[in-house]
Amino acid sequence: MAGYATVDPTTGVLVKEFDTMPDAEAERSVERAHTAFRTWRRSGVADRAALLQRIADGHREHSDELAALMTLEMGKPVAQARGEVALAASIYEYYAVNGPALLADEELDVAGPGRAVVRTEPIGALLGIMPWNYPYYQVARFVAPNLLLGNTILLKHAGNCPQEALRIADLITGAGCPDGVYQNVFASNDQIARMIAHPFLQGVSLTGSERAGQAVGGVAGANLKKSVLELGGSDAFIVLADADVDLAARDAATGRFANAGQACTSSKRLIVEDAVWDDFLGAFLARAQEWAAGDPREETTKLGPMSSLAARADLVAQVEDAVAKGAAVHLGGVVPDGPGAFYPATVLSGVDTTMRAYHEELFGPVAVIYRAASAEDAVRIANDSPYGLGGAVFGRDEARAAHVADQLDVGMVGINTTIKSAPELPFGGVKNSGIGRELGRFGLDEFANKKLVRTR
Repeated sequence: MAGYATVDPTTGVLVKEFDTMPDAEAERSVERAHTAFRTWRRSGVADRAALLQRIADGHREHSDELAALMTLEMGKPVAQARGEVALAASIYEYYAVNGPALLADEELDVAGPGRAVVRTEPIGALLGIMPWNYPYYQVARFVAPNLLLGNTILLKHAGNCPQEALRIADLITGAGCPDGVYQNVFASNDQIARMIAHPFLQGVSLTGSERAGQAVGGVAGANLKKSVLELGGSDAFIVLADADVDLAARDAATGRFANAGQACTSSKRLIVEDAVWDDFLGAFLARAQEWAAGDPREETTKLGPMSSLAARADLVAQVEDAVAKGAAVHLGGVVPDGPGAFYPATVLSGVDTTMRAYHEELFGPVAVIYRAASAEDAVRIANDSPYGLGGAVFGRDEARAAHVADQLDVGMVGINTTIKSAPELPFGGVKNSGIGRELGRFGLDEFANKKLVRTR
């Protein structure tokens, strides 16, 4: 099979294949990006902002088409797919509207005469390595701030969403992006490593697995290139004894099963204080049963297939390992008959440190519920993870919930809400969940030269 292919996860049928680019073309793409940077960086910020607005408009204009491609290539239910397209458009628009002000010179207080400012400038050609689970949103949060800055972009998308990658490139080019400023690259892993090492490339952003982050970060570090790594997550969802159980159960189910559970910030570990264990378990199971699997092309479908048969097989192995070692299955856990990569909403309890499901990210519609003796015990369980992306704490006493949230080793936490991405909010984690931040003003600073200008 070619390096890039559309395989419909609803049916398992191969739809279309695309070859990886020749080695010489991969090298030329870096050279083109470097050459284009010389001009693009000198273009006016107002012109770059106007380009982003046109890209946002293009996403909205073609929303149904883009959503249908997403449903075809990675199985996202069409209603959720349109929501993602709208989110991507809002990110381009956010930087179009707010970016120029965020890029304004920052005046510093100085001792003595004269003045000093910090100027935010671009650094050059960048490589983005994007995942399949949010194929438009993930691209937008990397591309929008960097095009505004004046950087140029090479975009390597996931191998299972090539048609979406090409359509994004068409939208950006059609919006008036100059030649060489944005390039889609169907590159192999070896080509990617050579691109990162190329002296003309100045930085790389990856959203993906820990293993991919180690590989990309290793090459970037060896070549003194800036990297932003948004990796896995195993977010804790803490339900305190005074929580609104119905609200917590509803948000936990949505947070776990939306996008078939294939989200870094999905509520993967539900940690419940003993006093409300029975009430929450019953309410959550009732909510989980509402997430019935179905055809992702139907408007009413909430749970589509997983992205591939291989992804489902990995999840099944993790669940089977837990069950074999004593975990209880409250719902789901059985691979359905028929074609496609479907897997039911599944709920486990009794998971302990001997099981893969305790330490590993479950990237699919499987929730694990833990019983905590107290709020302190809930914090202990939550922090006993190699990941530190997001989290949530539910409790009617917001001051107490905030105190619990302050003790979580994460990059993002919600109080009586799960983490929902928005253009103005920083996104990123700690520990094995990655390095750096995206979105908001923070997304403008990662691949920027914060140049000090001192006047006597």
